[in-house]
Amino acid sequence: MVNPTQKCGAQALFATNMRRIRSERKLTQEKVAEFAGLHPNYISLVERGLSNISICNVERIAVALGVTMSELVAVDPPRGAPAVHE
Repeated sequence: MVNPTQKCGAQALFATNMRRIRSERKLTQEKVAEFAGLHPNYISLVERGLSNISICNVERIAVALGVTMSELVAVDPPRGAPAVHE
């Protein structure tokens, strides 16, 4: 039986990509939360792979980071995309 609190591969990949993209754009978790209309604690949980994220919130975070939704789950994400929020 699978432990429901363990993150799956997609959840871990999303968390890793989200943190990398946020860092590349020099954004704080608080700024991402503000741009996405989400609570900073939620952003922290998602970025650490501790919260299962809805597709609607994937979209909100992608918009906040200035990337496509697919970039947040890409195995080999593209490099060098310009930051939208500075």
